[in-house]
Amino acid sequence: MAAPNAAAGPPDNADRELRIAVQHLDHWFGEGETAKQVLSDINLSVHAGEIVILTGPSGSGKTTLLTMLGGLRAAQNGSLRVLGEELLHADNGCLTRLRRQAGFIFQAHNLLPYLTALENVRFGLEVTPAWLERGRAAMDDCGAAMLGHVGLAERLHYFPEKLSGGQKQRVAIARALAPSPRLLLADEPTAALDKTSGRDAVALFRQLADDHGAAIVMVTHDNKILDIADRIVNLEGGQLVDG
Repeated sequence: MAAPNAAAGPPDNADRELRIAVQHLDHWFGEGETAKQVLSDINLSVHAGEIVILTGPSGSGKTTLLTMLGGLRAAQNGSLRVLGEELLHADNGCLTRLRRQAGFIFQAHNLLPYLTALENVRFGLEVTPAWLERGRAAMDDCGAAMLGHVGLAERLHYFPEKLSGGQKQRVAIARALAPSPRLLLADEPTAALDKTSGRDAVALFRQLADDHGAAIVMVTHDNKILDIADRIVNLEGGQLVDG
């Protein structure tokens, strides 16, 4: 494992594709005299096959940075290149291409309440052009297999209202992982999970990185899963700091 808290990639990443390249990124909430700077001079590189964990106190800008990496929040100043696309002043076409190659896991689950667990996972595949070509049966097979990997083989046809908080989170994890995304962004993905389920989930993240070359950035306060990371980056007061 590379030394923690290093913003730049470790030497053994020299021959790996650079998936994220952030340079001198600043971000503010609000405008004019009431503007509050939430990110300041962020420089961060993440390579294919690498898992980077963002740590830091609440309110330090971790989730803001994560949403910017996924093209869910507009970049304001600096350079933010993700999967070969510059996100500063990016148009909708660029952002759509990025989102179709990325998996997202957020604390709120964001499951569609009128779809079953399997249908929620299939929905994640339906926005991926390569999977649309394979057809619904192949998507259902993939979704069922992924739900089995997160321990929900017996809950395929349950609606979210019939699932516990931890089960909903596992559906969200399955939905994000099923398309084998090139980039995975996860915000407290194990917060609703017990120790065993949490370890099982991050083992799947490690497999995605190792077998498919995904770049993974994860925000977590869960000290039990920090060892899964190749690097740990600390964010405090909107700045990357050494531990």
